[in-house]
Formats: sequence, structure tokens, C-alpha cells
Amino acid sequence: MATSVYTVAMSTRLQVVVNETEASQYRRLAARAGLTLSEWVRQKLRRAGRDEAPGSIERKLETIRAAARHDFPTADIDQMLREINRRPSPQRGGEDGSTA
Repeated sequence: MATSVYTVAMSTRLQVVVNETEASQYRRLAARAGLTLSEWVRQKLRRAGRDEAPGSIERKLETIRAAARHDFPTADIDQMLREINRRPSPQRGGEDGSTA
């Protein structure tokens, strides 16, 4: 004879009020997924929590958009590389790191 033991660690009951149309829709979606309504709702809430967590995609995109609004002087990449290669470097010898 098998015995099952259920452990509930710090569970909290959450009551959400929805209209009958929404409740019917959620029950159908849960059934289609092969889940109880409670499990379907838990999964949806967990996913929403991850999507809204700090560092969410929307927050990262806003940071990139804010950075893109800055206006710094720039140059053509080929021109910048030519200037870098013309500059004496300590490794090659020259003004700052002359080995002579």
C-alpha cells in the first residue's frame, strides 16, 4: 500500500475576481493545456513576474534608447583607424615610449 505525503511550503491563497466570460475563457485555456485552472493561473503569473522583473527586455531597450539620444562627436571608422595606426605607441617606440 502506497502512502502519499504532501508538503506545502509557505503557500498563500490568492483570490482574483473576474467576470464569468473571463472565467469561462480561462477554464477553456487551462483545459486545452491539460492543466487545472489553478495551475494554469500560477504558470501565467510566474511568467508575468519574470517578464516584469528588473532587467526586463523593455527596461534594457529603454536604456539603449536613452544612450542613443546622446550626441557625441564621431568620425568615419576608416579615418579613426588610420589615425590610431599613425600614432606612436609605447610598444612600437616613439614619443611616449621611445626605446632610443
